[in-house]
Amino acid sequence: MLAERGVEGYSLREVARRAGVSPAAPAHHFGDAGGLLAAVATLAYDELTAALEAGNVRGGDDPVARLREQGIGYVGFALRYPGRFNLMFRTSLERTDALQHSANAAFEALHDGVRDLYGVARGAELALAQQHALLAIWSVVHGFAHLAAAGQFNHVAPAGGREALLREILAPVLQQQLEGLRGPVARPARARLSAKASASSRRSARPTRTR
Repeated sequence: MLAERGVEGYSLREVARRAGVSPAAPAHHFGDAGGLLAAVATLAYDELTAALEAGNVRGGDDPVARLREQGIGYVGFALRYPGRFNLMFRTSLERTDALQHSANAAFEALHDGVRDLYGVARGAELALAQQHALLAIWSVVHGFAHLAAAGQFNHVAPAGGREALLREILAPVLQQQLEGLRGPVARPARARLSAKASASSRRSARPTRTR
């Protein structure tokens, strides 16, 4: 129903009819349409997390490949389930504890991918520039998903459907972005300070020239 009608065309009565249950059954289990949509979104986030983790497996030990494959998994999920994908990010969605937990798990998969990219320990905070990189990666895949769903890449889409679009267009875009992001901000602040101190030490160790 979400794919066909969007959230605006969603109704408990129609859900019950399609599910072959009494009209009161959805309300009994979920309270109202908002409760049912929150439950659907919770499952959708779980599916998205599974898609991101599958990307990690495909990427192997290379952090760039892992993030690239996460991005392919993210956009692939969005294109397979556009109704669920659009629902997940609605600000009007009822934020139940279960929904928040599942949303956090999906974001943490991406967060861990960026930690691995920069050699940051799991659970540790990212430096500001690394946080910017995380937002840049998320923005690219999220925006690509919406543009692809709207048919904006049809004029450049290769033959082969969705999989070809993901592999021949999105994958090189992500590879280029990730390789560029890894360079400028990968060096931790401590290493930069150490390098500065070392340079300063070398300068102070130089003999003073006398006339």
